[in-house]
Amino acid sequence: MVKFSIWKLSYFLLAFIMVPNRAFAMHIMEGFLPIEWAIFWWVVSIPFIILGLRSIRKTIDENPETKMMLGLSGAFAFVLSALKIPSVTGSCSHPTGVGLGTVLFGPLAMSVIGTIVLLFQSLLLAHGGLTTLGANVFSMAVVGPFIVYFIFKGAQKIGLSFSLAVFFAAMLGDLGTYIVTSVQLALAFPSEVGGFMASLTKFASIFALTQIPLAISEGILTVIVMNFLKKYNVRELKALRVFSAKEAH
Repeated sequence: MVKFSIWKLSYFLLAFIMVPNRAFAMHIMEGFLPIEWAIFWWVVSIPFIILGLRSIRKTIDENPETKMMLGLSGAFAFVLSALKIPSVTGSCSHPTGVGLGTVLFGPLAMSVIGTIVLLFQSLLLAHGGLTTLGANVFSMAVVGPFIVYFIFKGAQKIGLSFSLAVFFAAMLGDLGTYIVTSVQLALAFPSEVGGFMASLTKFASIFALTQIPLAISEGILTVIVMNFLKKYNVRELKALRVFSAKEAH
């Protein structure tokens, strides 16, 4: 069943690659950030990528049967974050897709998966860029997954159902990514009047009306996929310690 899902996601991924389409997605575009900020975000992001590679290697060594789910997580993030939804502001927003991989493999592993996704999107779809890849990685592949992880674990601890925990984690992880990107842009381009806070308000408001319903939609879709995996791949999910102690029985 998982193979069938991956084949379907691969079909959509191929369609995004093959169909010419000029992109105006929310990733910070090539050359937009001043060089000092582009370097700064690369430096901040690289340690998470290194730790993520170690995390993936450990998981695969202990549970080699989860390789298929790792690929599914990457395909899910690629397809969702490649979607461009027009915003009422005249710009575009998109989902992030990091919730699924984070719930399955943890935030460090998702840092690597997200980096690969963002790299392919910058090279193949003109989403983002290489100079701004560090900034985009930090917002979508570092901070976003950590928000997902802590919300998911916190929701489990307070007794929320598995579906609700996944929903709130994916939704808030999506919104958190956009808040971080707004902070990044505000730091790089403070307003002449009002400084950082005025600039942050401007950047955050650009996508707010579009991103809230998008985040809710992403949360629902992530729940649907996770419940599918919960039904047909219980053994793998238990090996990955996705369930709380109560749900594991």
